[in-house]
Amino acid sequence: MTFFSIIPFIGGYKLMPEYFIVLLVLFAIVFLAIMGFIQAQKRKKELMEWAQSNGLRFHPDNDHAMDNRYNSFSCLQEGSHRYAYNIMEGEWKQRGLCAFDYHYETYSTDSKGNRETHHHYFSAAAVKTEWPMKPLFIRPEGFFDKITEFLGFDDIDFESAEFSRQFYVKSPDKRWAFDVIHQRAMEFLMNAPRFQLDFQGYDIIAYRDKTFCPADFEAAIDVIHGLLDLLPDYLIRELKKF
Repeated sequence: MTFFSIIPFIGGYKLMPEYFIVLLVLFAIVFLAIMGFIQAQKRKKELMEWAQSNGLRFHPDNDHAMDNRYNSFSCLQEGSHRYAYNIMEGEWKQRGLCAFDYHYETYSTDSKGNRETHHHYFSAAAVKTEWPMKPLFIRPEGFFDKITEFLGFDDIDFESAEFSRQFYVKSPDKRWAFDVIHQRAMEFLMNAPRFQLDFQGYDIIAYRDKTFCPADFEAAIDVIHGLLDLLPDYLIRELKKF
């Protein structure tokens, strides 16, 4: 007698095949929930230790006001039931920092009218700047960008064809984009880890469509600092006037 022929007689009771399948499904759900909780607790501990080692305050609880705090960032305005958690705040290389995990929900309806909830999670790091930044959006170029380019919805092109091929850049002020993304900045971005970057007012955010490990948070922060440190002197003089 095999293991699978014994299982239907657990506890001396013969289980119908459909009940056995339901039990397996319930067991799988409970198992995945437990494993997810364990992984979340492990990650929270890693982030707390990383934050404390870098002199940052750590707040694990849900914060439903992060989308209002950074209301110019479109990535924080998606869906509903939005909140930040595992928040790490403080100073990083003499600039203000707020790094966090983020959740939001979207919904879909099947052909029978049943609504399904989709949970989305990602991480982000927002750095406070010394001067007001004009809107600028930078991210790795994707397949659909090439399609929209073919249809005439182009992003900003730069002298470096290689940079333009690798990155999608948008700004209402092209001169501002060229001032920020000069030759050295292009070389820096092409050799740096890839993130989506959004400049808005006194803040710059770096994020991806997934959660970060401590090394990812550090890389995201360093990319923002690297770009700020490469701002030309003439541009800084202009920004100081505002």
